[in-house]
Amino acid sequence: MADAAERKERRRIAWLYQLLVIYNGVVVLLMVGFMSLTQQKIIDTMAARSFLMALPIVPLPAEEGLALAAGSFILLVLLGSLYRRDRQAVRRRYLFFAAEIGACVLLMRSLNLAYDGVVLLVVADLMHRYQGEKQGWLLIGAMCGLYFIANYNVLVFQGHVAPFDAYAAYYKPSVQALLLAVKNGFVSVNIILFVLYLVLLVQNKHKEKERIASLNRQLGEANERLRVYAIEAERMAETRERNRLAREIHDTLGHALTGIAAGLDACIVLVDAAPESAKTQLAKVREAARRGIVDVRRSVEKLRPDDLEKLPMRHALAKMVAEFSESSGMKTRIVAMGWPDHLREDEEEVIYRVVQEGITNANQHGLATEAVITIGTEPGRIFIIIADNGHGCEDVEPGFGLRHMRERLDLLHGRLRYWTDKGFTLEATIPHGQVKESMTMGAEKR
Repeated sequence: MADAAERKERRRIAWLYQLLVIYNGVVVLLMVGFMSLTQQKIIDTMAARSFLMALPIVPLPAEEGLALAAGSFILLVLLGSLYRRDRQAVRRRYLFFAAEIGACVLLMRSLNLAYDGVVLLVVADLMHRYQGEKQGWLLIGAMCGLYFIANYNVLVFQGHVAPFDAYAAYYKPSVQALLLAVKNGFVSVNIILFVLYLVLLVQNKHKEKERIASLNRQLGEANERLRVYAIEAERMAETRERNRLAREIHDTLGHALTGIAAGLDACIVLVDAAPESAKTQLAKVREAARRGIVDVRRSVEKLRPDDLEKLPMRHALAKMVAEFSESSGMKTRIVAMGWPDHLREDEEEVIYRVVQEGITNANQHGLATEAVITIGTEPGRIFIIIADNGHGCEDVEPGFGLRHMRERLDLLHGRLRYWTDKGFTLEATIPHGQVKESMTMGAEKR
């Protein structure tokens, strides 16, 4: 709405300026036409001698005077339009303005100084380019200069022009009075149009200044909101990064330390009874510790588990489960009821971490001696079920591991369930295929 009102006001200003130009053009033509017609009548009535005796100079022929006035006015309007163009270099614009002043002087000279209202056209062009307080002195100086030029021309050319009164003197006194009244009326109407144009122009510039000030305030407020948002986004990013590192360290280091602790417990039992078996078990514990260090480093660097980088997911899972079983002593096996195809890296990593966290919890919290991992696919989803023969728990309080497992699944719109039934059972599902695609399309539509 504001833009429409502003465009409407600009059209009104442009229309009023065009009216001012047309009006001055009509007045110029009427003035030069009157003098040319009067001059022709004087010639036709054989009164040229008495007329010339009253003039300080011989006036131009009627045709030449009309052509000079019309050409000067057209040049004045053309230079004014060039000066008013927005995409104009400052130096070139000033040259156009100086040339416009010259055309104005030439036009006044061609009218025998009978009409100086065209000076207001030049002032209107100058006001159009007025840009604020910094150009105030320039505007005042230019306006004073224009009227000085007009008055100077009156003084200098007063004795070198055929004055309007000499042409009016040809007619009867009653007609002379009417002609002078019409001339003064032309000047008055021109001043009224100029003042209206000036008022609208000043109002428009004032509103534009207020609009710019309002936009600056809005911009400042927007910058402040962006600054607050940037601070908040940075805090959220820091929080997400801390949570990510916590999840990664818990899943990798916790998994490795659980296997190491279980392996060391077995070594304590075997060290006296079977020293060679204890050494073998210690070697497995050492290898588990090294793998844990590698995974921690890769987690800090935001990379996937080392086995997932080197092996397909199926083999990486099998290797991880087998190594944990060897180091912890918990019997673990995988039952595959169909491996999902065309998984993304984030989906593979979530499945890997869910299995890793599930068997770690079974060994650490449930003290299980056996766990079965079932992985399969159904229409529209992937499911992972980890069941152990541990102590179970009737009232499960989600700890660090379960919370982070749920967070990982939430990123893929997955779901986590768990219950106690002759041990502890954990089920994770991840949308896949058609269901996942429809969710993605729904999110895009929203």
